[in-house]
Amino acid sequence: MTLPPFHLAFPVHDLAAARAFYGGLLGCPEGRSAEEWIDFDFFGHQIVAHLALDMAPRRHSNPVDGHNVPVPHFGAVLGMKEWRTLADRLSAAGTDFVIEPTIRFAGQPGEQATMFFLDPSGNALEIKAMHDPAKLFATD
Repeated sequence: MTLPPFHLAFPVHDLAAARAFYGGLLGCPEGRSAEEWIDFDFFGHQIVAHLALDMAPRRHSNPVDGHNVPVPHFGAVLGMKEWRTLADRLSAAGTDFVIEPTIRFAGQPGEQATMFFLDPSGNALEIKAMHDPAKLFATD
């Protein structure tokens, strides 16, 4: 399945920290930038970190399969091998996970590997990989 890339603009309080996190730790190539924003290639999608010094992260969560999932959040669906590689890299870097790398909905059509963590500005990210990628939107 080939999808067009999505675009997401989000607030950060420190562009240097965003550059180190998204470009360095996550390995997202940097695109265009200016004094108040940076484009990143987020697994084939365009995300833009915009400097917003007075923006505070929103704190909310919803229960999902026994975990409190942060809302709002954004992320990517990777292949299982890519997911494991990133989970290992984040763990080795001492990432403070909101939800540790785990398998969610085990034995169900939507079985997936998932992990949640925050960027330096408190934006929540979820990176997941589907056990069966064809069931990304499965309901049963």
